[in-house]
Amino acid sequence: MATDVRERSSRGGIRTTGAPPAGRERALWREALARTLGAAPLTVPGEPSCGTVRTSALGRLRTATVEGGGLSALRSGRTAGTDGRAASVVVTLLDTGAARLEQDGREAVLRPGDVVVHDLARPFRLALPGDFRVKCLVLPRDVLGLSASETAQVTARRFGADTPLGCLLSPLLAGLVDGAGEYAPHTLKLMARNAVDLLGLLADEVLGRSGAQTPGGDRALLLRIQEYIDRHLADPELTPEVIAQAHHISLRYLHKLFEGEDATVRRWIQRRRLRECRHDLALHRHTTISAVAHRWGFTSAAHFSRAFRAAYGMSPREWRAVQESAPGAEHAPAAGGAPSDRTPADGYRLRRTPACVSSPRS
Repeated sequence: MATDVRERSSRGGIRTTGAPPAGRERALWREALARTLGAAPLTVPGEPSCGTVRTSALGRLRTATVEGGGLSALRSGRTAGTDGRAASVVVTLLDTGAARLEQDGREAVLRPGDVVVHDLARPFRLALPGDFRVKCLVLPRDVLGLSASETAQVTARRFGADTPLGCLLSPLLAGLVDGAGEYAPHTLKLMARNAVDLLGLLADEVLGRSGAQTPGGDRALLLRIQEYIDRHLADPELTPEVIAQAHHISLRYLHKLFEGEDATVRRWIQRRRLRECRHDLALHRHTTISAVAHRWGFTSAAHFSRAFRAAYGMSPREWRAVQESAPGAEHAPAAGGAPSDRTPADGYRLRRTPACVSSPRS
């Protein structure tokens, strides 16, 4: 059986590691899963059939999509906490199939749409008995601000899509994982921050640190609204009134939610639009300034130019000229902050067929 293995490097290039010996497909599958889920050893039931692991780095966070025909993953007491990922947790969204996670004396039985957390520092068992697809966010435990004992109270608990916070986390996590190679970097950073905030709220709820529904409920709603704004930036009709109506709240309550954000609702929308425009001005140098402005919801090119100068200290034309005169300068600091670098994908993909094992598209 001819086998080809390719791994995407951290710089985004592809290097070929060569064809492994016959019978190595299962070992390669185990290795790819271990790198993603932090589990060893891994057992794969039945003969190798088909499996894919795609990963992407987001600063200290990492996203992953794993698909396969079933697996049983075990991290024993002997291997737990023995590698550099020990202080990390994996947040897993079950997209398709069924799953069962055991850790810290609890067992979570999952159905599609459910989210669960496991800690790489302690033993766990993850079972996916049939065809499945999971979407994962791997992050250092300190990002969540949890101690080891606090994390142990959060693991192996089912956060269902039928719960107030779970129904927000599930689509946000899916969008973050799916969009890792598609969205602008600053959009991904916002989504990642929102996901971490929601995870923190879930942890507070489990630990009994949040009161009834006040701060936690308001924060979750604010995150949902900010995500809604990002999805509708291109719509020139996006207004506070439209946002309030879409979320079934009063206009007064909407403005109250934004009191701690150092911006009114309209100012928040304009900031987000300006950031997208600034990114596109540097990236799409042959698109007219007016077209960029209209793409992101500005109905007047003159108003866009005034707002851009007020925010960044130069006109859109001057900003673009700076980028064109200094290649790579689109990532340099500028007044008001600059576009962030798009983090190159760093993935390992195995697609195993009767003839080959291959990897991601470049």
